[in-house]
Amino acid sequence: MRIKFQEQLHSLNKEMVIMSNMIQKAIHEAIEALFTQNIEKAKQIMEGDDQIDQEEKKIENICFHLIVQQQPVASDLRIITAAMKMVTDMERIGDHAADISELTILLAECNNLLNVENIKKMAAETTDMLINAVEAYVEHDISKAREVIEHDDKVDELFIKVKSDLIDVMQEQTDYEEYAADLLMINKYLERVGDHATNIAEWVIFAYDNHTGDI
Repeated sequence: MRIKFQEQLHSLNKEMVIMSNMIQKAIHEAIEALFTQNIEKAKQIMEGDDQIDQEEKKIENICFHLIVQQQPVASDLRIITAAMKMVTDMERIGDHAADISELTILLAECNNLLNVENIKKMAAETTDMLINAVEAYVEHDISKAREVIEHDDKVDELFIKVKSDLIDVMQEQTDYEEYAADLLMINKYLERVGDHATNIAEWVIFAYDNHTGDI
């Protein structure tokens, strides 16, 4: 019975890595499509969101079977519970990649992306957070998970900076008001990606730190 459980748990971890790779690729390509104004790539990302949703359901089914059929002990149950919570955050990151891609198609009609250096920094920081959060899960690295959580403050600072800059544009350059508003939404989506990466890191700690209480 225990051997069968370990095999299924290994299968769960494998699918978690597959889904994490899917969302990392989606958010990376969504940002690339934005800054290169690549409409075709943006459309592909939107179409690919269904595959992420399907992977989420696959992982949830594995988790349900582990709980119902294998009667896991408390420590194993924490890992399974954390995985179920993490895939919800990962699926939402996939949604945000699709949201950014949808706005990319609208923004491609404009020839000027204004000053987007801080948005590029936001994208880089949140992507790094996501990668490190997933690595923390795979490596059972609680220290790395805590670093991700601490790093969210830097992303929040960038978010406030970008928001302030774009509001200034909306007030001072009325021709760019709608355009800046779309960039403001993209900035918000990136900030949410950072929040979801933080959630994933917190669930890593919940799963693997024996001294951690309930989240």
